[in-house]
Amino acid sequence: MGTFKKLLLEIVKCIFIQVHWLIDYIIDFLFGLYYDTKAQKVPPVKNKLLLESTISIAKKIREKKITAEEVVRNFIERCREVNGLLNAIVEERYEDALKEAKEVDKMLSEENLTVEHLEKYMPLLGVPFTTKESNEAKGLLHSMGTLSRKGHRSDQDADVIGYVKKAGAIIIGKTNIPELNQWIESRNKVYGQTNNPYNTTRGVGGSSGGDGAIVTSCGVPFAIGSDIGGSIRIPAACNGVFGLKPSEGYTSLVGIGLRREACLDSMAEAGPLCKKAEDLELLLKVISGSYLKAPLDVNSVNLKNINIFYQENSDDIRASKLSCAARNALSRAIQHMEQITGCATKIKLPGTEYSYRLWRYWMTQENCDFPTDLTNNNGKTTAAAEICKLLKGNGEVTLAAIIKLIDLDYFPKENPEWAKNITDIMKSYIVEKLKDNGVLLYPTFNSARYHCAPFSSPFSFGYWAIFNVLKVPVCQVPMGLDDKGLPVGIQVVAAPNSDKLCIAVAKELENGCGGWVPPS
Repeated sequence: MGTFKKLLLEIVKCIFIQVHWLIDYIIDFLFGLYYDTKAQKVPPVKNKLLLESTISIAKKIREKKITAEEVVRNFIERCREVNGLLNAIVEERYEDALKEAKEVDKMLSEENLTVEHLEKYMPLLGVPFTTKESNEAKGLLHSMGTLSRKGHRSDQDADVIGYVKKAGAIIIGKTNIPELNQWIESRNKVYGQTNNPYNTTRGVGGSSGGDGAIVTSCGVPFAIGSDIGGSIRIPAACNGVFGLKPSEGYTSLVGIGLRREACLDSMAEAGPLCKKAEDLELLLKVISGSYLKAPLDVNSVNLKNINIFYQENSDDIRASKLSCAARNALSRAIQHMEQITGCATKIKLPGTEYSYRLWRYWMTQENCDFPTDLTNNNGKTTAAAEICKLLKGNGEVTLAAIIKLIDLDYFPKENPEWAKNITDIMKSYIVEKLKDNGVLLYPTFNSARYHCAPFSSPFSFGYWAIFNVLKVPVCQVPMGLDDKGLPVGIQVVAAPNSDKLCIAVAKELENGCGGWVPPS
């Protein structure tokens, strides 16, 4: 009887997966009929400087081979060229950035500072960057993409933004996000929708979507995002760049979102997005400040001695089926690393079939109150109230926010004991399996979908969110383009405090499998 029950469950599961795939297929087909004739991509980069890594540009500025003003001006010109198409930057500070760049050049000409001194204390000197609108930057907008906070400005920097500025970088703009960061597309009623640089009919991911779009378009060499459920890695995947979520407690969350405390035990971390893997180590060192728990000596990693593990899918039936391109990206990464290490072992991380449910539970343990935040602390809204406003034609929040409220107000909560037990089992397994010399190659999920299509598949972000639950380091690695010209990638996961392994493998996959491909 038990065998028959298991067989029946497997049959039902297969039917559900195929029905889900059919729904996704029909939606993509119908959306394609509407969108495909409207597709555009960003124009080609004319200035080769914009293609270089953060490290390369910073080195040229230190060595006075190029001025900071020239660097910042060139990137600003690129932002102006592409942003009308993308709507990635929602607030610019171009004139102030140019003034700061001129001050950098003046300092370099007047003060007797050695290249070694600058590299140690101001390793990002003169390099422009952006950050998502939800990360505080003094004097700049901080609406969180919600109408109740429209026009609000920050009176201080988030800790991580302060660290980046102290390292010499120059912020040139704030980028678009979903409302209160709670969706997998970057769209809100304050700034509108951000378009994908590879195909403007596609989304850019969320919540650091504007950052992903402007980085891959060469509007800045790097950006600083944040990640509580894939919010760095989803945009990195959709836009074909590198995105790193560090280990638990590696970055202060003061000024990230609406937080006023460091929150070192949160699922969330700040992290970088960049085109070149060589930038990840430096950027993580800068934003971690004094919170770095283990040396980031990536060059000391001997790739031949790393144990490679892989998992082919999450088995979470709520998620959409992986595309051929996503599966092929993982296969190429496995084959490449297998050639170096001699072996790659297939595993099944226990509990990934509950990826969304586990993340949903642990979000209730975070220090945030979505219904209150939507009103900017002026009361507590409900799903019913917002649906009524929508039906009357005066809706003030996005559909994504309403879906979140429906989930909070009407769906049963996850069992805490169950969620904690499964999470403990998963953590023990991944720590024991990976130790301090192993990585897990894990699917990224599929390439960017048409705008609004993710509403048909709201649970697929569990492919990213499960590693927030486990609070382990994970790097989103670009693996080229699919047959539609859209980025595909994989995730490289390590045990806690083994961030250097993620970065080392990301660099190797970049060398062996292509890495970032310009949108045009």
